Amino acid sequence: MDPWKEFLLKYYMPEKCYDEFFHNFNFLHVPCQTIVLSKILGIWIMLGTVVVKLPQIYKVFKAKSAMGLSFTSTLLELFAITGSMVFCISHNFPIGAWGETLFIVIQTLTIGFLIQHFGGNTIKGVGFIIGYCSLLSLLLSPLTPRSVVTSMQSSNMFAVIMGQLVQAVTNYLNGHTGQLSAVSVFLLFFGSLARIFTSAQQETGDSLMTLTCIIASCCNAIIAGQVLCYWNRGPSVKEKVE
Repeated sequence: MDPWKEFLLKYYMPEKCYDEFFHNFNFLHVPCQTIVLSKILGIWIMLGTVVVKLPQIYKVFKAKSAMGLSFTSTLLELFAITGSMVFCISHNFPIGAWGETLFIVIQTLTIGFLIQHFGGNTIKGVGFIIGYCSLLSLLLSPLTPRSVVTSMQSSNMFAVIMGQLVQAVTNYLNGHTGQLSAVSVFLLFFGSLARIFTSAQQETGDSLMTLTCIIASCCNAIIAGQVLCYWNRGPSVKEKVE
C-alpha cells in the first residue's frame, strides 16, 4: 500500500472517504468532510492538552503564589476528569476518546500540589498526590465494580458545573482572577468546544459524554468572561501582604 494512503487511512479517514476524495475527486462529500474534520480536531485536542495547563503552572511558579486559585475547584475538576478517564478505559474506548485526559490529570494534580505548597502546606500537598494515585489504582483495578465507575461518570456533569462555579465565585468575591492563567483558560474553553464536535461525531457514541462537554464549555465560557472583565484588576495591597 502507498505510504501516504496508509497514513491517511490510519489517522484521518476510512477507505470509502479516501476513494471519494482521491478517486472520485468529490471533495465536497459532507459525511467524509465531517469524519476528517473530527479526526483532525481530535488530534489537535490531544496535542493542545499536553500544554493546556502548563501556562497556569508556569504562572504560579513564577509568582510563587497560587492566589485566586480554588483548591476545591481543582478537586472537583480532578474528580470529573478522573471519572471520564476511568469510564473510557473500563469500556475499552479508543485512546482518541480519552487520551488527552491523562495529561490534564497530571497537570491538574500538579496545580493542586502547588496550591498547597505555596499556601504553606507542602506535606498536605504530598499527601494529596499519594492519596490520588492510590485511589486511581483502585478504580482501575478489578476490585472496583463497574457500577462505581459508571456512577462517577454520571456525576461528572455536577462536578464540572460545581468546580467551575466555585472558581467563578472565588473570582467574583476576590474582584480579580489572581494567578489564573488567561492562556490556560482560553485553551480549555476552545478545547472543550472542539471536544463537543468530536464526541458527537465519532469515537464513543455516548450522549452523556457529549452533554458533559457542552456543560463544560458553558462553564469555561463563564471563567473566560471573568478573565476579560477583570483583565486589569489585581489583588489589593492588603491581599498581597496577607
